[in-house]
Amino acid sequence: MLSDIEIAQSVTPRPIADVAKELGFGADDIDLYGKYKAKIPLDVSQRPARGKLVLVTAISPTPAGEGKSTVSVGLAQAMRRIGTNVVLCLREPSLGPVFGVKGGAAGGGYAQVIPMEDINLHFTGDFHAISSAHSLLSAMLDNSLFQDNPLGLDPAKVTWPRTIDMNDRSLRRAKIAVGGGTAGVERDERWVIIPGSEVMAIVALASSRADLEKRLGDIVVGRAKDGDRPVRARELKAVGAMSILLKDAIRPNLVQTLEGGPALLHAGPFGNIAHGCNSILATKSGLALGDVVVTEAGFGSDLGAEKFLDIKCRFGGLKPEAAVLVATVRSLKMQGGLDKKQLTTEDVGALEKGLPHLEHHIRNVQQFGVPVVVAINRFAADTERELKMVEAHAAKLGVRVVLCEVHAKGGAGGETLAREVLQMLKDGKSSYAPIYDAKRPIKEKIETIVKKVYGGDGADYTPAAEEQVKYLESNGMGETPVCIAKTQTSLSDDPAKLCKPTGFRITVKEVYGSAGAGFVVAKAGTIMTMPGLPKVPAAEGMSVNDRGEIVGLS
Repeated sequence: MLSDIEIAQSVTPRPIADVAKELGFGADDIDLYGKYKAKIPLDVSQRPARGKLVLVTAISPTPAGEGKSTVSVGLAQAMRRIGTNVVLCLREPSLGPVFGVKGGAAGGGYAQVIPMEDINLHFTGDFHAISSAHSLLSAMLDNSLFQDNPLGLDPAKVTWPRTIDMNDRSLRRAKIAVGGGTAGVERDERWVIIPGSEVMAIVALASSRADLEKRLGDIVVGRAKDGDRPVRARELKAVGAMSILLKDAIRPNLVQTLEGGPALLHAGPFGNIAHGCNSILATKSGLALGDVVVTEAGFGSDLGAEKFLDIKCRFGGLKPEAAVLVATVRSLKMQGGLDKKQLTTEDVGALEKGLPHLEHHIRNVQQFGVPVVVAINRFAADTERELKMVEAHAAKLGVRVVLCEVHAKGGAGGETLAREVLQMLKDGKSSYAPIYDAKRPIKEKIETIVKKVYGGDGADYTPAAEEQVKYLESNGMGETPVCIAKTQTSLSDDPAKLCKPTGFRITVKEVYGSAGAGFVVAKAGTIMTMPGLPKVPAAEGMSVNDRGEIVGLS
């Protein structure tokens, strides 16, 4: 089979103006970024919703691969093939994973969004705009410290980091303005990757330009020396300039699937260190333009789906009508203890041990009141006995299992799944509701997520985290949703605990407020907000050939 980039390059895309016309846009309604990308008007998101929302989530990721984005694209392609007016809504990829381990995030095989190279690289410049707005606030903060510190900000209590869209572990801890003097005020500094930037979260959660500006102003950059008072971005008079830099980045991007269907790609917060969803503006635009919107949330149901349902839907007033839970036989066998090198052989024993993991993720979605179907992303080595075992186990829980072959067959390989989802929408059995009251104390909300979503016994806190919780609740951040940052490879905060661990407690090491985003972040275990590169980065295999074509991107 051809590589993802070879497949993407083999397709002649439709002019994006034709895709836009399908959604009711005229030539003057969109701003073109070349022939195959465009920005749509912001006011589309303010139109009444006509569509129904479908969430695609997954079991916990393993090296065997699950293919959540691929299934999302393939499902949208399949719905379009059978005559549904569907809009796909996805996040934008980050350069860090593209050049690190994960590779691109534009789908795979014959279920991709295109132009694949542009989407995975500079795209329409949204990430650069977010980086620039974030960096402007950093620069104005340090300039204020240098210019006699009129806000009385304590250099030792600055909480606003710097950012870059690259995996660079050397920036996790650093010293800036070394030596002081004309270099500025020497202090400790750290960088986060752009998908973990609060500005990224704000762009993803803003409901309008006015809401964007308010959220930017609410950002807390640190504490004052007198009384630990929070110092905000609006006090640094940075909001207007930051808004200018984000003027176009706040508008959703229109591209297309390999089969020519419309796709809105916008924002890109990670699911393990941020809230893991595309923008509210893009999702609302899709709901105004299509009869069905297919969207995905980062990593497994314990991360992206929980945050989608507890944070994004709460802020956006969204009601998901159905969910697709993506799984593979390969991954379930790894959850059952099988080594990656043995995945091509039938092993019903390992699969049986891994099935409680699937069951847990099914229950996770169901407890939010959203009906779910399991999509098995089929691999060639999957045996009929293994597939029937998964189907039978899910049937005991009252859940359908549908085989999905969109990677190899595109939309044609997802038509059965598409019809199942459409029937779920027709049945209208969703009774969606968040699983906690945002007004409850911070630790109670964390406890609820740990017990109900992770299956653990509760949370323990370092002394620093205990103090941070008290500080946040005393400064107006207590009655907000909670965004837990933890490993994506386990339901617990320990990456080594696979399948469905029990009897565990997570350790919360840090709790901080993202006041502009409107939630509190709790970091558990050893999660990093600045990833590092592997021993052999994917970047080593990439280049541009003599014809000016990108090769090695996946």
